[in-house]
Amino acid sequence: MKAMEKIQRRRSVRSYDPRPVEPEIKERLRQLFQEHNTGPFGTAVRFALLDFEELDPREIKSLGTYGMVRGARLYILAAVKDVPGSQLDLGYCLEKIILEATAMGLGTCWLGGTFRRSSFARQMGLAEDELMPAVTPVGYPAESAALQDRVARVGARSTQRKPWSELFFSADGKTPLTENEAGAYRDALEAVRLGPSAKNRQPWRIVRDEKGRYHLYLKEDRIINRAFGKIRLQHLDMGIAMAHFELAAREWGIEGRWEPRAAAVPLPGLEHIALWEE
Repeated sequence: MKAMEKIQRRRSVRSYDPRPVEPEIKERLRQLFQEHNTGPFGTAVRFALLDFEELDPREIKSLGTYGMVRGARLYILAAVKDVPGSQLDLGYCLEKIILEATAMGLGTCWLGGTFRRSSFARQMGLAEDELMPAVTPVGYPAESAALQDRVARVGARSTQRKPWSELFFSADGKTPLTENEAGAYRDALEAVRLGPSAKNRQPWRIVRDEKGRYHLYLKEDRIINRAFGKIRLQHLDMGIAMAHFELAAREWGIEGRWEPRAAAVPLPGLEHIALWEE
């Protein structure tokens, strides 16, 4: 399955079929943890697969109800050291795993702040210097989405996306970049536009400079991004954007990499995250 197809197919699934995921699928997920464990900022991301089949019922009860998630028996847990850029790396790595899970017919749902961190942390064996910004259930979607799935999607405006004119700009940071002007990067930018984000705020902004290079910026919503102490939900969002851009660009034969510490022109109200360098 092509990258854009995975990105377009991925949905937030909150209702799961209780049938167990096959052992070979679980093993493939664990392999993905090794394949996607380092992001553009160089932080190692630690993953674990939490399988309810291996837990005592009392342990399962202590984990809580996971907000609006029902029927899930398998979770991907992710942790990183509390260092600069680590949560962007986690978003980048976990989204790549989620897209591979989508290709396998599995459902997922980014959870960042709606679960009991302490209970999941105990299962993960979280170290003092580590953060667990997000987890995701993983399993087969229920045949018919429950009412809470539809309510949650409407409440989060998950089906709505900002237009290109609000997200992608020419070198001055003000003039919208058109799809025709993007050329070979059209799919890469569209892949960013389609990404999931906390409260669907879509905080990513991309500017093409005078040399034709693409700069990624964060338009921060401080209420959302700083609602959970050290956890930065919108840094996860930006990591997701980096993964989407990269996957779609490489599908077009564009070889490049993210340079997090590249120089950039300061733009009002925006924080420079990284430069895509061919």
